[in-house]
Parts: sequence; structure tokens; C-alpha cells
Amino acid sequence: MKTLILRSLLLALTAIFTFFAQAQNEIPSGWKLGSQAYTFRLFSLEETLEMLNSIGVRYVELYPGQKITKTGDATTHFAASQADKDKIKSLLQQYDIEAVAYGVASPSDEEWPDLFAFAKEMGIGILTTEPRPNQFDLIEKLAVEHQIKIALHNHPLPSMYWHPEVPLRFLEGRSELMGVCADIGHWVRSGLDPVASLRKLEGRIISLHMKDLNKAGVRDAHDIPWGTGNCNVAGVLHELNRQGFEGVFSAEYEHNWENNLPEVKESIDYFKRVAAQF
Repeated sequence: MKTLILRSLLLALTAIFTFFAQAQNEIPSGWKLGSQAYTFRLFSLEETLEMLNSIGVRYVELYPGQKITKTGDATTHFAASQADKDKIKSLLQQYDIEAVAYGVASPSDEEWPDLFAFAKEMGIGILTTEPRPNQFDLIEKLAVEHQIKIALHNHPLPSMYWHPEVPLRFLEGRSELMGVCADIGHWVRSGLDPVASLRKLEGRIISLHMKDLNKAGVRDAHDIPWGTGNCNVAGVLHELNRQGFEGVFSAEYEHNWENNLPEVKESIDYFKRVAAQF
């Protein structure tokens, strides 16, 4: 009898622990949690995908200029040759990772069609960019034609899109395919509240570059694991959940470049713990 009771208790405890372990890995169904490949800019895309796969990340945002393989010189620039594009697709398939965004890319008028064609071939749905003001008609036309989203990215003050009211002005009356890639760390560097900034942009947020910083209001702040700094990551996630946001989160960890994978994993684990509350 005692053996049966102990066995029942053990099964019950196992079920409870399994439930909470699964709950911590759940995020809202419309959220895609991945990494900006720039986090691993000292490494090739091949090495980047290998590292992301090792911690269970299934989405990546590519950026122009990263070497594709460990030994070659070809890069992920959108003007890559067909052979190089095929290699990128092969690596993504090998490591079971989907390229969901590309940027930050801000090409000339003549290059924009090539960028969209590259994204279309790669199955990329979001282009992260800081375009010139006179390019909006062109990129809106291309976005509608290809059904690819445009996400305006913010670097810190004094860059053009540093304040959320700036992209809002440019986006007024534009296609719903055009919105914002909210870099919450750069907002904090610029002295802005990321949660208040997200509220201003409600309905126009397409993707995010996720950071947490050791300081606020200064450009030389550096990344630290999410939940331990000044970006109010928990508040950001709760606000996005309130908005019913569906889109891409790219971890962009720009510190400890030689070995930041453990901190990226710690950050992603924190994200999942917060999201499990929803």
C-alpha cells in the first residue's frame, strides 16, 4: 500500500513539474522569438545558425554583410549570387531555422527592387530599414506588389527615426504592410520609456529588436541579460500582449561579442517565463 501511495505521489509531482516546465516554454501563438544574426557578427551565418539551433531558437533576422560560411568570403548581402543564396537556404534548412526578417538595410532607389526580390526568394516577410523620406512611395509600391512588410527601425538620437512620433508621421495614410521595428534598447539610450513608446505606435508595430541595458539615457550603455536592466522587458511584453501584437522578436545582444550565447539563452529563458504569465 505504501509503495502504491508513494508511486502515486511521484506521478502526481512529475505531472506538476512537467506542467510548469511546459508553461515556461509557452509564448503567445502569434509571437516569433528569434535572434538578429548581428548578435553573432564575429561569426559566420553558418556558425550563427549552429549556435541558435543549440539553444532551441527557430527564427533568425539576417543582416547584410555577414559571411555565409566558416571558410568562404561570400556574404549575406542582398546582391548575393544565386549560388550563395542557395547556400543560405541550405544552411537554414540544415539547422531548422526560418529567416523571418532582414536588415537593417537602406538601399538606393535602384537597389530597392533587388532587396525585395532577395527577400521574396528567401521567404523573408519583413524588411527592417531606415529609408530616406523621398523613398516612401517607392517602397510602399514594392511592399504591396510583393506582400512583404516594411519595418522602420530606430537608432538612438539624433538618427532620423529615434522618436516614435517620427515614423508615425511618415506612416500616416500608408499601407498596413508598413510599420515599425521597435528597438527598445535604442529608445532607452535616447531617454525614452519603451512601454510608452509602444503605446504611441499601437497598430503599427511589426517587429522588435529586443535589448536590456545597464544604463538609461546614454549612448554607451551596453547589453545585459533581459530582466536585469533598464528596458522594463516584462512591461514591454505585457504591453504587447495587451495590444494583441503578433510578430517577430529579434534578440540583438551587442555585448560580450566573443561569447554572448549564454546571455542570449538567459534572456530568452526570461522572455518565456514572463510570457508564460499571459
